[in-house]
Amino acid sequence: MDLQFLQPLWQESHRVAHSIPFLITLLLALTLLHLLKPNRGGKLKLPPSPPKLPIIGNLHQLGSLPHRSLQALSNKHGPLMLLHLGSAPPTLVVSSPEMVREMLKSHDIVFANRVRTSGVDILFNGSIDVAFAPYGEYWRQVKKLCVQELLSLDRVKSFQFLRKEEVDILINKIRCSSLEGKPVNLSEMFINVTNNIIFRTVIGQRNEEDGKRKYGELWMRVVMELACFSFADYFPSLGWLDVFTGVTSRLKRIFKEIDAFLELVIKQHKNKMLRTDGGHSNQKFFVDILLQLKENGMLDFDLDQDGIKAIILDMFLASTDTSITTMEWAMTELMKNPIIMKKAQEEVREVVGRKSNVVLNDVNQMCYLKCIVKETLRLHPPLPFLVPRETSANAQLGGYDIPCKTRVYVNSWAIHRDPKFWDKAEEFLPERFSSNSNPIDFIGKDFKYIPFGGGRRLCPGISAGLATIEYVLASLLYWFDWELPSGTEELDMSEVFGFSIHKKVPLNLATTPYYP
Repeated sequence: MDLQFLQPLWQESHRVAHSIPFLITLLLALTLLHLLKPNRGGKLKLPPSPPKLPIIGNLHQLGSLPHRSLQALSNKHGPLMLLHLGSAPPTLVVSSPEMVREMLKSHDIVFANRVRTSGVDILFNGSIDVAFAPYGEYWRQVKKLCVQELLSLDRVKSFQFLRKEEVDILINKIRCSSLEGKPVNLSEMFINVTNNIIFRTVIGQRNEEDGKRKYGELWMRVVMELACFSFADYFPSLGWLDVFTGVTSRLKRIFKEIDAFLELVIKQHKNKMLRTDGGHSNQKFFVDILLQLKENGMLDFDLDQDGIKAIILDMFLASTDTSITTMEWAMTELMKNPIIMKKAQEEVREVVGRKSNVVLNDVNQMCYLKCIVKETLRLHPPLPFLVPRETSANAQLGGYDIPCKTRVYVNSWAIHRDPKFWDKAEEFLPERFSSNSNPIDFIGKDFKYIPFGGGRRLCPGISAGLATIEYVLASLLYWFDWELPSGTEELDMSEVFGFSIHKKVPLNLATTPYYP
């Protein structure tokens, strides 16, 4: 998230400063910072580093697609590589399953902290959520709460009726576009259906009314700001420049909007609890569950209202962007591979038969569809560097000394495409996951495949995310035949790097309804 390229630095500075005096001041400040930087020499055996420039270090080597740039650098310098990004603490890039195994098996606690960026601290109330909270007792209690009460398999199944209702709306929209002869912007459709499912699961309301999104743009702005360049993250002594570039004001403005929205949501649900005799309603959403547990004194730790809001924000962000990206790339790869598309549709239509809709038990029988999702997450992991970590003490990894406070980025994108561990690593081959003798799963124990991380900080929302992804894809494959729009010869596979890796060009397809 805070691992970014140099281009945004110039974009931010040029946004508010086009004058020579500002650039001279910036250059003088960076030079002074470099001159005053203490000499950290010593006898530590540090991992190899690429050559660096004064002041900015290795920032210039990240490029517009850092996951690809760092893969190339790691191929040259090794699976453990130390970068110097500005004057921030050093950054360790891990790019091999062996090093990930050693990190998570032997030193998991030391590597369990999160990097605290300026954006995360502002938007998540000082990192008191699940994803970014420092490793410790508070984080353990919050994660336990989410896993047991919000994201358990039973809870995920209980919201299947919401997924079905929203997917039915999606199918009807696509069918109308098809009958009118219009191409379907699937990227936009994925945003709408995912946001509505998450909104209804968390707060019991749709994000879309009368065809207009209420808060979808707000979450997209949060995602964009989390991926934005901040001086404070790379040049801590120059954090004051974020005021001039507008980064700080934008973050605070978005936080106020989010906070006001979540305050209103909590107030509405508290009033609902009063009207339903202390919350004994048959239909409870995530907000209701959190409030009821707190009001009934059923929590083993102190969770205040700010903590509740941070957890709710986690539920929105962690589930939306990654699910949207995975579905977008899955359909893109199926369009590129018509034989795989045909095989997937044959399975889906055979399992569903002539039923009026796809049901949850149907999806559980679609083994090839599940392989397609796994292969999509291998070739296009939504978070190419997972969520950045930070060492809480000195450690040794791969025979090298890793100092305390080192930032750690696991390049899952590079690991998933390593030809030493994956046959035909750059090809989309779902069959590689169909082996019963050596099954590969999401739970972070096979370190060559870590789309959701591993160890103590394994993503707790795997079941919830997969439930949406698999159900939406199964429905699209059942109800429609897909082809490229007239005049389109091939799909654009260009990427955009940010919080996750999206397609640069939205996925527009022509479709024909299927009638069983």
